[in-house]
Amino acid sequence: MSALAAILLAQAAPAVAEVPVPMPVGEEMTARIEANDAKLFWGFFEACDPDMVAPMLHPDFRMIHDLVGLPASSAEEFIGQARTNCDSRKSGQPNEGYKNRRLLVPGSRTIGKLGEWGALEEAYHTFHEWRGEEIGWVQTGGARYLHIWQWMPGEGRFRLLESLSLDHGPAPQYPPATE
Repeated sequence: MSALAAILLAQAAPAVAEVPVPMPVGEEMTARIEANDAKLFWGFFEACDPDMVAPMLHPDFRMIHDLVGLPASSAEEFIGQARTNCDSRKSGQPNEGYKNRRLLVPGSRTIGKLGEWGALEEAYHTFHEWRGEEIGWVQTGGARYLHIWQWMPGEGRFRLLESLSLDHGPAPQYPPATE
């Protein structure tokens, strides 16, 4: 077949319609949200790789933070801020070598269905900073968060639509101190 014939044949073929995928429910929905949560926080904290996380955010994403208000009113703005933050950790930059991590408080997460369009995740987490080999990881605080995940039927996945980050402050030591 000639190249021209192949092009004409391809143009004549009917367009394939995107088939919407129904939103998962129950254990499958929970597993997907838990996996998204782990990847999201790994990407923004320890990996410091906002480009890895960018596809997880809904274009209309916004974040509300109890200490600063509305730090990001779009996915693009949020990813841009994260890039700047991660760039500052590179060699020769002001925060060279800075490391932080976020840990989910076990047993604190709840995930519930929002109609046929999404899910609400709520949990507590703690924040930690690396203080060098002699000291190691130090817990620096904690917070509660609520995430609204919108199901994208054409993509067959959830995207983070809104993040509410609340109750920032000192967190109880985890694991608890033993006597």
